[in-house]
Parts: sequence; C-alpha cells; structure tokens
Amino acid sequence: MKIELKSTLTCPKCGHQKEEEMPTDACQFFYECEKCNAFLKPNEGDCCVYCSFGSVPCPPIQENKSCGNQNCCSYTK
Repeated sequence: MKIELKSTLTCPKCGHQKEEEMPTDACQFFYECEKCNAFLKPNEGDCCVYCSFGSVPCPPIQENKSCGNQNCCSYTK
C-alpha cells in the first residue's frame, strides 16, 4: 500500500483549503489557517489535524497503526 504524504486541510471556521505535506515522524497537533487565522486542534479521539480536517489521514493511520499511543507517532505540539 502506498502512503499518501499530501492532504488537503479544510478550515472548519471559514472553509479555506490548502494542500500540505504531512510529517512522517510526528503527528501535527496544531495548525493555523492562513485565511482566517483560526487555530486548529484535532477533534477528540483524533491524533492530529490531518485526521480531523484533512482529505487524507496521517501516515501512521494509513499504515493501520493505532494512534494516540507509543505505537503511533510522537505528537508535535
């Protein structure tokens, strides 16, 4: 299975979309929308902003690893 490294984040506040490259060695816990400056955090139960607001989940989730524990990835906070 090929791991996708790009995901389009959609701001839940203003709807702005931007394609970003996901880190492969950590979860991205925060993201600031460049249009409205909303500060995004993952929804409860998600490990990162890509899993909550992206078109593609983060690489560890794509690899069927459980997230939120030592088997997933390190949090980038």
